[in-house]
Amino acid sequence: MSNKIAKTLARQKEKIAEGNYYEAHQQLRVITARYLKSSDFISAADVLSNGALLLLRAGQGGSGGDLATTLVTDVYIKAQWPINAENKSRVIEIVKAFPPGEPTRKRYIQELMNWSTKPEIEGSHAERGDAELHHETGVVLANEGDAYEAERHLLLGQTPQSVSPLVNMHYNWYKEDSPHTAAIYASRSVLSYLILGNLQSATTSLATFTSQLISANSSIPTQTIESSKSSVRIFPSLPLLNFLSLLLLAVQKGDSALFKQLAKHYAAHLKDVQELWGDALAQIGEVWFGIRIPRQRGNPLFDMMGSMMFGGGQSQKPSAGASQRSSTPKPAQAKLAEKPVAMDLD
Repeated sequence: MSNKIAKTLARQKEKIAEGNYYEAHQQLRVITARYLKSSDFISAADVLSNGALLLLRAGQGGSGGDLATTLVTDVYIKAQWPINAENKSRVIEIVKAFPPGEPTRKRYIQELMNWSTKPEIEGSHAERGDAELHHETGVVLANEGDAYEAERHLLLGQTPQSVSPLVNMHYNWYKEDSPHTAAIYASRSVLSYLILGNLQSATTSLATFTSQLISANSSIPTQTIESSKSSVRIFPSLPLLNFLSLLLLAVQKGDSALFKQLAKHYAAHLKDVQELWGDALAQIGEVWFGIRIPRQRGNPLFDMMGSMMFGGGQSQKPSAGASQRSSTPKPAQAKLAEKPVAMDLD
């Protein structure tokens, strides 16, 4: 940062400290416009990023969000700045500075993902956007309780680091609900990762969830089914959780016969969650076992996420008991003990 810009920011910092937010915002925009007109994108970025942080940290989400969005649209995108560690670090710091629930942050995040998906940008990820940007955004939103958006970003990022905050979010909400709903919450990560083709994260997410479940409920009955090649932990009182474990095994083996056998064995239980899991399981059948389904409009991952307990587009933490709607298993049905699983795990 040049001395000239440092002095400019120091003056605007004084104005912000005095409560002259509008004046500071307008002056920062005028200064930025001059740099942009002369294509001095580095100076423009210094003014916009630091100015945005000053305003956001002063609680001025609208003004700070305006400067932050301009940074992405008029510098990062127009100048085609590469997606590298330095450029990402600047915009991630701004994501973290927004006041919780600030409306302008939504557009800012949209423009960030837009930048990271443009094929002409060096380092872009045209399909889903940059993984680190998704992860950092998801963590911030999860900490604020913005369930649906946090989940979407943590899943789309598909970084190994995203599994833990995603599962922790699901498990914390499960603790506020009835014990029989464990599989519903666990499925949010397991089924989504499988749709995305990520078996490793799906397996890790279920292992993390069940580990927390056992740690918090030492008296919960469990059994272990072992073969020469596989070992699966079974919860006699939670059949749908067992289905998820065996589904992962079937995917690992690439065994469509085992997949169909699972669907038959758990038919009565799956009927209770057809509205929640039906489309997702059909998609998993196609992705992993080549069982073709009619082409659907839209994104099956988002459709599944939208149909489950948080609701399509709902952006707040569900209250206790929120998953006990008409589309979830009735307690009396879900608590039925599972019949012994007699399957060839080899």
